[in-house]
Amino acid sequence: MRWIKTLFDFQRKHFQQGGRLEKYYPLFEAMETIFFAPAHVTRNGPHTRDSLDVKRFMTFVIVALMPPTLFGIYNAGYQSNLISGQPLDFLHVFPRGLFIVMPLILISYGVGFFWEIVFAVRRKHAISEGLFVSALLFPLTLPPTLPLWQAALGISFGIVIGKEVFGGTGRNFLNPALTGRAFLYFSYPAHMSGQTIWSVAGRATVDAFSGATPLAISTQAEVPDQIHSLLENANYTFIKLFLGRYPGSIGETSTLLCVLGAVILVMVGIANYRIIFGGIFGVLSVGYLLNILASETSMPWFSLNPFYHLVMGGFAFGLVYMATEPVTAPDMDTAKWIYGYAIGALTVFIRVFNPAFPEGIMLAILFMNLFAPLMDHIEVTIRLKKRMLNV
Repeated sequence: MRWIKTLFDFQRKHFQQGGRLEKYYPLFEAMETIFFAPAHVTRNGPHTRDSLDVKRFMTFVIVALMPPTLFGIYNAGYQSNLISGQPLDFLHVFPRGLFIVMPLILISYGVGFFWEIVFAVRRKHAISEGLFVSALLFPLTLPPTLPLWQAALGISFGIVIGKEVFGGTGRNFLNPALTGRAFLYFSYPAHMSGQTIWSVAGRATVDAFSGATPLAISTQAEVPDQIHSLLENANYTFIKLFLGRYPGSIGETSTLLCVLGAVILVMVGIANYRIIFGGIFGVLSVGYLLNILASETSMPWFSLNPFYHLVMGGFAFGLVYMATEPVTAPDMDTAKWIYGYAIGALTVFIRVFNPAFPEGIMLAILFMNLFAPLMDHIEVTIRLKKRMLNV
């Protein structure tokens, strides 16, 4: 590594103030920090030390994202080979999944870094490591059949409109990856929902017995208690939904691996357990309440077992990796409980009362992102009122 350090030291003079490449210093610094810790240190007191700097923060998130990413690659290849009659062993499935998923990831990183560099050069600030996470989260929320040009549009909207217009990483109040997905969801609904977008066979997308997601099947129910029979007929048992080998967005299907990611993020102090448990409690309490209110004339979703809401669709993925994002989530402890609970409750309400949007977690998180600052403000105000007056 010493020769790499020597190379950066030799070239630094061209990018520093007064150098002929001064305006490209953010790009130089971004490349250097990939290999080495930032060279900037505080020279005057007080000195605050924390082992979890921004670089380590983003690194831990990417590590926690590896399980659903690798499984998403495998699952995309598995579903493709399943409906096209190809071998289902790992050596045939995983390369096929790489061929399907990696272009979306590369497009997300390439276009995302383009916008990050443009704004960094224009504003004369360093390139933020936050893009490494956003550019990986975004493709994991997409169906594997999405056209690459739409993926480029989506990440552009998420980075520019969802983050940069508000000042960049740390100043955005909406999750950039979800903002980009929402843009695609409402702009190109035919490529983001339906039964024909989840599996790729050859060069064409086919509609086969495995083409419908559990959420799509559930919306076909016409009477109460029919959802469970439809899921069973499609071989969507609770265990299968928990493990995740079924059609869906690339990174969202395996609840088991999302739980593993949650453990990693909570242990290293990035995700807050209050938001996660609040979201789970919100889903279970509202789902159970709807079960109590279910009747022969009620909507079919009223009778769905509340635990199925936890393992269907992208709820686990969204709750673990997006709802817990420190920038867009509340900072106060009580507000985190309420924030998580509201996300879980809204997810169920959207699924039940608006079948056109069966994947309610996306809208629930974005909606609560808007209220996170207000929730912090209310809790701080209440705490200040409880303080003893100065005498």
